[in-house]
Amino acid sequence: MTQDQRKQKILDLLKEKDSIRVTHLSRVLGVSEVTVRSYLEELERKGLLSRVHGGAVSSYKPYYSMNLNQRLETNQRAKVQIAERIAGLLQPNDTVMLNAGTTTLLAFRKFPENFNLSIITNSISIALEASGNPNYNVILLGGSVNTKYQFTYGSDTVNQLKKYHADKLILSVDGISPRQGFTTYYNNEASVAEAMIDQADCRIIAADRSKFGHQAFTQISDLSVADYIVTDTAVKGELSDKISEAGVEILTPTAVAVAVEEAQK
Repeated sequence: MTQDQRKQKILDLLKEKDSIRVTHLSRVLGVSEVTVRSYLEELERKGLLSRVHGGAVSSYKPYYSMNLNQRLETNQRAKVQIAERIAGLLQPNDTVMLNAGTTTLLAFRKFPENFNLSIITNSISIALEASGNPNYNVILLGGSVNTKYQFTYGSDTVNQLKKYHADKLILSVDGISPRQGFTTYYNNEASVAEAMIDQADCRIIAADRSKFGHQAFTQISDLSVADYIVTDTAVKGELSDKISEAGVEILTPTAVAVAVEEAQK
């Protein structure tokens, strides 16, 4: 078992029990208590748990252990605002890639229904909804299936992605930090996100305010791969500076309106 697998096992156990002791983790993982504590310290820095005397408790119920419907209800107003802004960046005949996530699902639901669009996604939910519109050409990427969050992943998914090119990528992430860039909770989805980034001309990151300054479990890429980050509020401080240095534009309501107006000239 690798270090990353041991850390994932800790999170999986916390998902089931909400709290766990260092002594138990040491036995389950087959490592010393000192090593377990180092894992807990790292996971706490990432905001994935909270250490307590003798063990750890779950501190990030939202998004790690919620199901898809629960996630849709979390920060929904902000996500809908983001979705509306992203929809304004699309043009007729665009080929659009979307990864799985509640923000990308809500973004899809705001796509202009009269646009002829090609949609490439590993989200089963997006593919099912998109298939109901005759104006959309829908490609659902094959691969292994995560039934809880309804997405495909794995080497088959990545290999299929390499066959396609997209005008725009809409990528939902779980964390945006100065040091680790864009991150996700699921290491099996990171490779899919990386492949999507490689195959798209314009990379649009969709993230509400809760994702900023947060570092999730697995890195997707550094900040510089993005063209735009669409969010619901202004970003300030060190992270804002790092995003600007990386050449990425943060689109807030006013900025989105300006971008759309310029695109239509």
